[in-house]
Amino acid sequence: MATTECQENATIVTEFILLGLQIIPELKNFLFLLFLTIYLVTLAGNILILVTVSASDHLKSPMFFFLGNFSFLEIWYSTCSIPSMLSGLLTDVSLISFGGCILQLYFFSSFGSSECFLLTVMAYDRYTAICFPLHYSTLMDKKLCLNLVACAWVFGFILPLVTVIMLCRLQFSGDKEIDNFICEFRPILNAACSKTSFIEVHVFIMSFVVLSIPFLLIVLSYAYIMSAILKIPSATGRHKAFSTCSSHLAVVSTYFGPLIAIYATPTESSRNLSKVLSLLYSVATPLLNPIIYTLRNKEIRAAWRKALLKMS
Repeated sequence: MATTECQENATIVTEFILLGLQIIPELKNFLFLLFLTIYLVTLAGNILILVTVSASDHLKSPMFFFLGNFSFLEIWYSTCSIPSMLSGLLTDVSLISFGGCILQLYFFSSFGSSECFLLTVMAYDRYTAICFPLHYSTLMDKKLCLNLVACAWVFGFILPLVTVIMLCRLQFSGDKEIDNFICEFRPILNAACSKTSFIEVHVFIMSFVVLSIPFLLIVLSYAYIMSAILKIPSATGRHKAFSTCSSHLAVVSTYFGPLIAIYATPTESSRNLSKVLSLLYSVATPLLNPIIYTLRNKEIRAAWRKALLKMS
């Protein structure tokens, strides 16, 4: 019955209305300046890390190669979401074309998936460095590092493709509102009037592949890492070994937690909670990445000091 009614009322969708954060008007200017500042700091921080890793002769280990790729990814990941949110804060009605919405969904999902895989690769790198320190340079050679990064990017861009194509076939009635500040899977599914049960199952399965499996591999890697660290006799050695992992562990926690809460659980979060969680992984994680690695990584700080001394 619902399907028949949907077919009767279905229209060709040319654009969507992004409802955004739905806050009181008095706060819009403040939030616009806040998120604009966050976006500029995110871009500047990640570009600075990328340039530092690329230019410094002392930052050529696999860990910094992966960090450079991660910073490059974060630049585009935040660019997929924050400008759209800023636009919504400036206007009373935030419109996005159907094609633009699908493209934003695809690239945001692809960069997000690639980030999951790249964080898993970085966990494997730390596992190899701490559990097999004598064989680290042999195991993590340049060819393997390039292959791991290539796989993270390729699979990250291939896996969301089927789901996005399925979403393009959905029917929408007169209500073209998407209750979010960007185009994401669940808000688009909620806006559709045709049956979405099969796609919802597909999204859940793909979320398990993209989120849960990498997260479990990261947890397993850190289980072995912690076991190896506890076997180090000196407290200084244990602290030094753990300090090489703490930055990565902090980024993993802020990124995977909200994503798993939204996509890898069978029950749907409330819409307001979903927006807060979306802000955490789309805005907070790209911002925290350069801050965390700057505060926790002595090699990057040393490279910056050396560059400043050369300039002075």
